[in-house]
Amino acid sequence: MTRNLPYRPGVGIMLVNVQGLVFVGQRFDSVVEAWQMPQGGIDEGEEPYPAALRELEEETGVKPHLVEPIAETADWLSYDLPDALIGKLWKGRYRGQRQKWYALRFLGTDADVDIAAHAAAGHAEFKSWKWATLDRLADLIVPFKRELYCDLVRELGPAIR
Repeated sequence: MTRNLPYRPGVGIMLVNVQGLVFVGQRFDSVVEAWQMPQGGIDEGEEPYPAALRELEEETGVKPHLVEPIAETADWLSYDLPDALIGKLWKGRYRGQRQKWYALRFLGTDADVDIAAHAAAGHAEFKSWKWATLDRLADLIVPFKRELYCDLVRELGPAIR
C-alpha cells in the first residue's frame, strides 16, 4: 500500500568548496551518526533551482550570491523511505523523495556557513557540519539513500573533480 504513495518533489545541493570537498551536515533528528548534503522540498509554484538556493540558505546560512552553478543532474533521482519511516515523515503522504540535484561552487569561507542561521524560524536541520571528500559521501549517508548518493557521485563528480 505504501508503494502506491507519490514521491515528494524536492531538491538537493552538492556544495563544493575550492579544495573540491563537499558540505555534509549531521541532522538534529538523526539517531545514528549519519551525514547528508542539504536537501528539501519544493514549495507549491516554486521552480527547482530557486528552491535549491532557498534550501541551501535555510539549512546552511550560505547566501545565494556565495555560490555559482557547476552542474545539475540530467534527470530527477528518487529514493524510497524504509517502511518504518513512511508514517513518521511528511505526515505519511509520501513514499520518499524525487529530487533534482545541483552541484554548486562555494565562493565564501567557512565563516559564511551558519547552520543555526534559521533556527529561530524552525528551519535548523543540522547540529554539526564538515567538509567531506566526494569518495566518502556514500559511506556517510543513511543506508536507504546510499544508492542515490552513489548515482550523484557518478553523475556530478566528474564536473567537480
